[in-house]
Amino acid sequence: MAEIVGPRLYSCCNCRNHVALHDDVISKAFQGRNGRAFLFSHAMNVFMGPKEKRHLMTGLHVVADAYCCDCREVLGWKYVRAYDRTQKYKEGKFVLEKSRIVKENW
Repeated sequence: MAEIVGPRLYSCCNCRNHVALHDDVISKAFQGRNGRAFLFSHAMNVFMGPKEKRHLMTGLHVVADAYCCDCREVLGWKYVRAYDRTQKYKEGKFVLEKSRIVKENW
């Protein structure tokens, strides 16, 4: 009998709520507040904090922190606006910190 395998996911490290699909990873070469982070095209089961201007490594951006909707753990942020035209590709994308997410179904 064949084993049914679901999609590879990332979950909140605190409560195991599914927050992103592996297929939505754009880059694993991002820097978060606490180390390595991944850039995702989409995230799920998260809610956004208030928008704020933040000076990041690549310049000034408007971002909103992304929280797990189950346990309210801060997982990363969403890029709302990039002021530098070379950074516009980040708008609407999510950065989730590697230390805040775990792999599921791998």
